[in-house]
Amino acid sequence: MDDTFQVYINRVARLTLPEAHRSQVQHIQSSPKFQPRPDGGFDPVPFPGYSVITPPWVEDSENGIFYEQLQHLQQQVLDRLPARLLVPVPPESFHVTLADLIWDSAYRHAAAKDPDFEQKLRDRIAAIFQYYQPLVRTSKPALWQVLGLTVRARAVGVCLAPKDETAYQQVLMLRRGIYQDHELIALGIEQQYHLTAHITFGYFGQIDAELDRESIGQMLSDINHEWLEVDAAQSFCVHRAELRKFDDMTHYYREPGWAVLDF
Repeated sequence: MDDTFQVYINRVARLTLPEAHRSQVQHIQSSPKFQPRPDGGFDPVPFPGYSVITPPWVEDSENGIFYEQLQHLQQQVLDRLPARLLVPVPPESFHVTLADLIWDSAYRHAAAKDPDFEQKLRDRIAAIFQYYQPLVRTSKPALWQVLGLTVRARAVGVCLAPKDETAYQQVLMLRRGIYQDHELIALGIEQQYHLTAHITFGYFGQIDAELDRESIGQMLSDINHEWLEVDAAQSFCVHRAELRKFDDMTHYYREPGWAVLDF
């Protein structure tokens, strides 16, 4: 299901172009993952599940400078967009999702149906990681780079692309191992999305009827252009994959002993 290396590069690059920003802004919607408070803020809505992700910034010792740059970019976006349009995610939770597993209603149903579901999921991911560990490790780091800002229907973030085909194939090999595993499929785990490596900055909150979408699209393109000219040289090292659980879109956690895979 996932793209070849060159198809991936071409597809993701198009998502960061000014035309894509202007077009996608026409279709943005408030995210159901956050709900407004009377004081004007937003609270995360329960949205439980599991994913395989890179370590969140707060626990990632390899990518500190990279994430500092992204926090700066996130703040630029927040400063220039209308108030309450974007609900920011905590920068310490910044990460790249390597493989979505199960979430929300599918997770609730599976956990209610089988009291051992979570343990079975954790055990199976651990077995897959153990098998693929020697296959994905190479002598050089798996480096990715930011291609630019991207606007999705309910969120804003940045898209990433691998610096070479080896870095891409490492992630694809792991994804295939997960999504083609018969025991995981029996647990209800299935691939629903092509890989689009990204880091989310925030989710759309209040979208006023009179919002000037054309202006917002141009503003995001301008921010993107300015940032790429100055700050986008830092590489992101995909050095570890971890099984993480989440209760909402602001915090991703793991227990000691949960599966990890080092690239």
